[in-house]
Amino acid sequence: MDPANQVGAISPAITAGTFTGTLGRHLARRLVQIGVKDVFSVPGDFNLTLLDHLINEPELNLVGCCNELNAGYAADGYARAKGVGACVVTFTVGGLSVLNAIAGAYSENLPVICIVGGPNSNDYGTSRVLHHTIGLPDFSQELRCFQTVTCAQAVVNNLEDAHELIDTAISTALKESKPVYISISCNLPGLPHPTFSIDPVPYYLAPKVSNQLGLEAAVEATAELLNKAVKPVIVGGPKLRVGKAQKAFEEFANASGYPIAIMPSAKGLVPEHHPHFIGTYWGAVSTSFVGEIVESADAYVFVGPIFNDYSSVGYSLLIKKEKAIIVHPNRVTIGNGPSLGWVFMADFLTALAKKLKKNSAAMDNYRRIYVPPGIALKRENCEPLRVNILFKHIQAMLSGDTAVIAETGDSWFNCQKLSLPENCGYEFQMQYGSIGWSVGATLGYAQAAKDKRVIAFIGDGSFQVTAQDISTMIRCGQRTIIFLINNGGYTIEVEIHDGPYNVIKNWNYTGLVDAIHNGEGKCWTVKVRTEDELTEAIATATGEQKDSLCFIEVIVHKDDTSKELLEWGSRVSAANSRPPNPQ
Repeated sequence: MDPANQVGAISPAITAGTFTGTLGRHLARRLVQIGVKDVFSVPGDFNLTLLDHLINEPELNLVGCCNELNAGYAADGYARAKGVGACVVTFTVGGLSVLNAIAGAYSENLPVICIVGGPNSNDYGTSRVLHHTIGLPDFSQELRCFQTVTCAQAVVNNLEDAHELIDTAISTALKESKPVYISISCNLPGLPHPTFSIDPVPYYLAPKVSNQLGLEAAVEATAELLNKAVKPVIVGGPKLRVGKAQKAFEEFANASGYPIAIMPSAKGLVPEHHPHFIGTYWGAVSTSFVGEIVESADAYVFVGPIFNDYSSVGYSLLIKKEKAIIVHPNRVTIGNGPSLGWVFMADFLTALAKKLKKNSAAMDNYRRIYVPPGIALKRENCEPLRVNILFKHIQAMLSGDTAVIAETGDSWFNCQKLSLPENCGYEFQMQYGSIGWSVGATLGYAQAAKDKRVIAFIGDGSFQVTAQDISTMIRCGQRTIIFLINNGGYTIEVEIHDGPYNVIKNWNYTGLVDAIHNGEGKCWTVKVRTEDELTEAIATATGEQKDSLCFIEVIVHKDDTSKELLEWGSRVSAANSRPPNPQ
């Protein structure tokens, strides 16, 4: 269920009982109400009393992380599975450490509640210099940093307006689908106040309703263009999530009969078992035959797109504006014509579906030109494992009970080619592309989606950035399968611009994870170099070790990359190296 809808109704357990009426209790109950059951934290002296109150909330589980960056990444992953996430860190040293993860959540439109334990309320407005600061009597540095990567900020340093500040920030996160920053003075969480005397009244978030005249005009103009088109197509984009329009998108697709492609960062948001699904549109590195179908169309509907240098393969998409209908979460732009605001994505798609003539011309054309992929070459006995062989086996592991997490790098391209069964989860961070994101995100996603077995693909270079929180996965009893792709460096960077800085020190990765495991909890590790060893490892991970965290180090050649990465890397490199425009 969408947490943005859940907040309108809460369970009887939440409304019953006697309440202590403290700020800490209020914040804890608010988090529970909006659907947060796990909070990712790193303790520090300014947040310790607040953590006490979160721990005392019976419906809230505090997950201690190894560092603030991973706590933020975990809240990001949790929000992807649950609809909202939360993390708690300490003032400035913790806040600036988690900042990178919060920026990533902002770029991916994820509501993450970032809570910081702040200075004692008596220290505000004084000339005192505090520890955990840069040595100036100015406590606003952290706030100023967060203002650019959150949609709302609340500095709670007195009880009179604490209730309003906290509630406004949290409700804004849910409405805007962006992170928020809440700083709470370290001496306030245990203090009572009349505004906290009863359990917080559940939020009522009024649904956004489109401007009816704008909606009708947008639907009429779009339907006219599409109904005249000979071979229109649909391309789903990543903002389908923030638009909460996945059901409406499917209605539109069913009514139109058009082929359905996705932008790479929309994978997992559109059902791939749909009979009209044709694959990923990613310019020169599209799924076979998809680029040709999309770029030869005489009309294309992009629903929730993000056109950046990565998704456009170095700005090389062959898309013409006059043929494009761009559906944003709250605006529709039709070719070179009108752009109509306060028209919401789900409303628009639902209304448009009722006005379209069914047209399967582009779908019929796709079926005519489509050639099934060839069979992988047979391998020699004891031949070193190839990446394409690895992902052949991964495909067979996927089901509705699994979810895929793909780290920044060649895993983007290899995982993009996987065919997702119905209800199989899929997440990656394309807009922000922060290497190391997947370790914390896997922790958070697995903590939220306990009904799924998460399968994560992490490159060795990325793993070295955030490896510590394998420890937290084991402590939480998670049963994720991690495939560590050991190819000796930052392969995605190599294909953009090579240099000695892309070569990393090789670790004994399984040995590291064994040391972290230290005999406590369930964890199993193995190195694989051949297909036979891989087959055996997968059988063990899905069989006798199905309730353990399984860490499979896959050793492959440093130049064994997807062909898509080679093409994409050369085009992104060309975009990066454009000379300055003449002055």
